[in-house]
Amino acid sequence: MKKSLNIAILSYRSAPFGGGQGIYMHEISKALTGLGHKVDVISGPPYPDLISDVRLIKLPGLNLFSTFSFKERVNILLKKKGKSLDDWYEFFSTLLGGFPEPKTFGKRAQIFLKPNNYDVIIDNQSLSYGMLEIQALNPFIEIIHHPISKDYYYDLKFAKGIAQRLSKMRWHSFLPMQKKVAKKIQVIVTPSLNSKVDINVDFNVPLQNIQVIPNGIDTNIFCPLPAVKALPYRIITTASADVPLKGLDFTLHAMVKLKSEYLDAELIVIGSPRPNGHTERLLQDLGLGKQVTFKTNLTKKEIAEEYAKSSVAVVSSLYEGFGFPVGEAMACSTPLVATNVASIPEITGPFAQLILPGNADAIYIGIKNIFQDPAKYKMQADLGRQHIIENFNWKTIGLAYEELLYKTIIEFTC
Repeated sequence: MKKSLNIAILSYRSAPFGGGQGIYMHEISKALTGLGHKVDVISGPPYPDLISDVRLIKLPGLNLFSTFSFKERVNILLKKKGKSLDDWYEFFSTLLGGFPEPKTFGKRAQIFLKPNNYDVIIDNQSLSYGMLEIQALNPFIEIIHHPISKDYYYDLKFAKGIAQRLSKMRWHSFLPMQKKVAKKIQVIVTPSLNSKVDINVDFNVPLQNIQVIPNGIDTNIFCPLPAVKALPYRIITTASADVPLKGLDFTLHAMVKLKSEYLDAELIVIGSPRPNGHTERLLQDLGLGKQVTFKTNLTKKEIAEEYAKSSVAVVSSLYEGFGFPVGEAMACSTPLVATNVASIPEITGPFAQLILPGNADAIYIGIKNIFQDPAKYKMQADLGRQHIIENFNWKTIGLAYEELLYKTIIEFTC
């Protein structure tokens, strides 16, 4: 009989409605709990949405990215009782354009875990110095969805001017720490073969230290909704705020061509643009104010409803470590146009139109193909849902994690 494990999963931030980290924390903790294990999620803010059987332990820092007001950030610091050196470091690093959360969370987690007793500890990509101290005392697994060096590369590539380049360099100042730490981690999990190769190359991690376990899709929530009618020229995509890596610009340029041929064409973006940022300016320049709608803070059920209302899903990313929107669109049987990059082909198989990245014309043609022959691509999408059910279900993935957890514990105690 298998021993029930006491598991801690660490995450420096776990936004439930934005980005993949919060989704991952919800699903992996749910899967391991479903196998009979006791799971604590130890997270910095924003905090994840978890099932009731998973305990959330809040490990807050200053949470300075809850606002971009200098005055409000100063007030946050001043109101903090018993300020530590890490609090001062977090404040001044953020003030100077850095992103200190992974490092400071790692220190807090290291201190917190000393009196606690867990069979195994999993860290969700902080890759901070504190993780090395935790690894020395506990069976430990690091999750790297993809190396952040890829985000850094595209941020620099699309930066305009010296000031913006310097800003991006400062923001990614945590990257050298992650590279140093990754090389010393003994057990790493990543969700795709592509990410495994990239971690090996960019972070100089031995391939034998990296295990591939894909992420899963909740196909009970992300599923076709027969009662919801798809609008014939409605397109859906997901994009983080003004992040070049997601390739939203190319989808917006494709929309310019589409609206001249299909007057009812509209784009729903799951995400929000930065106020007065690049995306808002581009929308104004392209004259797309009426054709593009942003929706944010949606539940999984609400996102599934948006897919059901749409005739086409687009994933225009320039890079994806896994790509939850790809699997979610396919699970909803929504015809998909996606870039043929990184891990995306590993997820789609032959059940999507794969196109060149960074190419608005290719996105336009892919969408137009679906508009012109919806029955053909709906049949492909239905097969795609079955592909996701068979290959990316959390029950099977949870068992793969469980096997690795037991193996890691045994090797630590030997």
